[in-house]
Amino acid sequence: MTKMPLTLRRVAAATALLLAMLLAPATRARAADAVFPAGVRVGLVPLEGLTASPQFSGFISSDQKVRVGLSEIPEAAFTAVETAVKNNSTPAGSPKPQVFPTTARQGYLLTETGKDGDDEVSNYTLLLPGNKFTGYVIVQVRGDAGDAYSEANIRKMLASAVTRAEIPVEEQLAQLGFKLGDLAGFKHVRTIAPRSAVLLSDGDDDARLDSSAYIMVGIMQGAPTQPEDRGRFARDLAANIAGLRDVKMTNNEPLRIDSTAGYETRLEGVTGKDNTPVRVVQWLRFGSGSATLRIVASAPQSEWSDAFTRFRAVRDGISAK
Repeated sequence: MTKMPLTLRRVAAATALLLAMLLAPATRARAADAVFPAGVRVGLVPLEGLTASPQFSGFISSDQKVRVGLSEIPEAAFTAVETAVKNNSTPAGSPKPQVFPTTARQGYLLTETGKDGDDEVSNYTLLLPGNKFTGYVIVQVRGDAGDAYSEANIRKMLASAVTRAEIPVEEQLAQLGFKLGDLAGFKHVRTIAPRSAVLLSDGDDDARLDSSAYIMVGIMQGAPTQPEDRGRFARDLAANIAGLRDVKMTNNEPLRIDSTAGYETRLEGVTGKDNTPVRVVQWLRFGSGSATLRIVASAPQSEWSDAFTRFRAVRDGISAK
């Protein structure tokens, strides 16, 4: 079997994960009445009878016999499928992708049928090229869903799929489990994980993070059970910050953040292909449960003084919803 960076089998396997994702209500978009689930850059015109799901990013029929999930997966997924089609190297046992034109661009459609107990289920998986991501749409239709959800109508709905270049900042922030009261002038906002993490940066893409100031704010599960373990906990987390090399820890001490127990850890090191000297601060804010608010901020050493002031403004503006 030909190996690919992301096989068609793994694309199909992503269905279970997609259908487990939580979302806020879907939002009506500009062109052709396409609807984008909140926080997602893929949208379409749902068939009549489909409404926003309260359980996953997409739409569902009132009898739950039809489910439409929308998400984003790595850009390599579309490339892998496109390469498999061009080389006629679809793995044995996997559905063969079909070229499928949509409102956005040409995509690929995979269709399968299976069983859910005694009920026949049809699955449609659409992959679309986005801007540094792959748009992913999965449709599941039970055999007794009715003529309104015929294959012809499902294909018509999928053909309306579009992508958007970015998600409005207000929409992204609304998905988080906490409030950001001050963005401190950061130009770019990107949700990293639904409801739990966000990245604010001056760089307009990941390639520029090495040479610009950025701050990540997220809620992580896990916290030391005893106050005396917080220093070790903070140190261990800071030691594993991705992309930082030649690290020297310059500070690791407790502090109060908004009248709550916390810890501040500071580091120096280099990052990126040009070995840019940077300074990094990690703040942890401990709550009453097992969750910890973690903030990691980095800036080139030459910009540190101004950047640190902005980092503190973001930190001090965080509050519970």
